[in-house]
Amino acid sequence: MMERVTLIMDLFEHPQTRLTLETVSRCTGLPRSTAHRILDQLVRLDWLHHTVSGYLLGPRALGLGGREIAHSTLRAAAAPQLLELAVRTKMVVHLAVLDDPEIYYLDKIGGRAAVDIPSRVGGRAIAHCTGLGKAMLAWLSPEEIDARYAQVIERRTPQSIGRLDALHREFGIIRRRNGLAVDRGECFPDIACVGLAIRGPDGPVAAISAVGAGDSAVERIAPLVVGAVRSVSEELFGTARPQPPEAIRPLLPG
Repeated sequence: MMERVTLIMDLFEHPQTRLTLETVSRCTGLPRSTAHRILDQLVRLDWLHHTVSGYLLGPRALGLGGREIAHSTLRAAAAPQLLELAVRTKMVVHLAVLDDPEIYYLDKIGGRAAVDIPSRVGGRAIAHCTGLGKAMLAWLSPEEIDARYAQVIERRTPQSIGRLDALHREFGIIRRRNGLAVDRGECFPDIACVGLAIRGPDGPVAAISAVGAGDSAVERIAPLVVGAVRSVSEELFGTARPQPPEAIRPLLPG
């Protein structure tokens, strides 16, 4: 049994690897029924996760160093785009992932300007108070949002959203913009940002944002953020989910 389990787990070479039952059966030489039974056990034990697009590593596997590998993969794929975005916008650029009620910053680029933005690599912030977090939360189901915010919604500043109904309305606006989220002073006073999620086959995996002063026209650099996310999505998944024309038009004046 352990040999069969090892055969299956060895197929998941990367945190983003997704395999169908047919692929697992073919690559391991196991009968389809046997492969299905073992996969089902691995899912129940949280070693794997089953989605509509196939099987992928679950929380137990990712907890054994896999999370760091996944983060390293994200950072490597995003690094060239983050640097280009920072150079072209002259703004501070972030890469972050969603971690329960918070976001976790994986990268921050911006030269000397980065000193003025109170965020750091390895740091955290309240997810719904940031453009990064809102961009990812907007693609979760309403039921999952309700479950996450069943208790009191924490506010970081007076501009933070503090009501569940207002949060749902905000996510609706973000989805109508094809995922672009704007934050003006909701996490840090006098700071604005525009963020967009990097989405895989099963939902948001990370987000990129460009950050500037509270009165800066962050909406105008939305096309560049869309382009960066598109390139990272292609690198990770071979897809480019954001569609610039529809995403940008509602944000720009006139």
